[in-house]
Amino acid sequence: MKKPTIKDVAKLAGVSFKTVSRVVNKEASVSDEVRTKVLECIEKLNYQPNHTARVMRKAPFSLAFVYDNPNSHYVIEMQNGIISECRERGFELVIHPTDSRSEDVGKELAAMIGSNQIGGVILTPPLSENRELVTFLLNRDAKVVRILSGAEAPDTLAPVIHVDDVGAARKMTDYLLDLGHKKIAFLGYHASHESSLGRLEGFRTALESRGLPVDKNLIIDGEFTFDSGMAMTREALKGKPTAIFACNDEIAAGAVFQSRLSGFNVPEDVSIVGFENSPFSVQTWPHLTTVNQPNFDIAACAAAMVIKMMQEKDVHSVESKGFSLNLVVRDSAIKPA
Repeated sequence: MKKPTIKDVAKLAGVSFKTVSRVVNKEASVSDEVRTKVLECIEKLNYQPNHTARVMRKAPFSLAFVYDNPNSHYVIEMQNGIISECRERGFELVIHPTDSRSEDVGKELAAMIGSNQIGGVILTPPLSENRELVTFLLNRDAKVVRILSGAEAPDTLAPVIHVDDVGAARKMTDYLLDLGHKKIAFLGYHASHESSLGRLEGFRTALESRGLPVDKNLIIDGEFTFDSGMAMTREALKGKPTAIFACNDEIAAGAVFQSRLSGFNVPEDVSIVGFENSPFSVQTWPHLTTVNQPNFDIAACAAAMVIKMMQEKDVHSVESKGFSLNLVVRDSAIKPA
């Protein structure tokens, strides 16, 4: 029995083969009525799209997730969000970790794009903060979506998913202040990380709005890791804070562990809160009060934006989108003694 072709589907559905192709590729430019009719005909004929032919035509059908981030939870959640959208739309995903500090990162990504049929790229911090790199990719006809910290898109260079770290950090600091804390340590300041700078800005703004001083000795530099959380906590506890605001949950978990090693009960002697709502937040005891950062949803949204630009061949077909973040109140913060 002859294998059905795209033209057979088109004839049965009473549409052009290009319309069938648009339905198969899950493009938005098809009415629901026509889409339903074509899908019924595809099922009736048991038509299987020829993905090999798609490759031979050199049409990009892959997108890349490019990151430089030691936080395994963040990376996995991002991957899962992008993959969910790729599966829904029939696209492939290339996962590419890299060193954002390398002088050759642009050439590395250009080679990746050329060898993997990649038409779109999702960049996360700090890569997404590098305007020179973004411009380099755009000049090679890649469709780029950036995930950035901020209340709004900083420019129109390429579409942005912006995450309001400032607003979320202010909410968390206000929560601690409302509990009665006035001496709060901030762990995870990192001058080269926009998310860290945004969270510190929100922290400062909350204190200053209450007329409270910002104690520079309680703003501790460090990495977004458990071990760094322990080291920063040893330093912070010298200043006798009643609460600790950690820049992510992994830092906060390290802070809880170190506080106990130093003879402090959490939350009775010192309250500790985190940021992200990662597995660390519920694997730590007490469970962490934290900020929910919906990485899966952020990633899926970024993938949908890239795919739309690839399908419509138009960088202006999507608009930047923002995510505001909310608190998740658990057991790690109480009123100071």
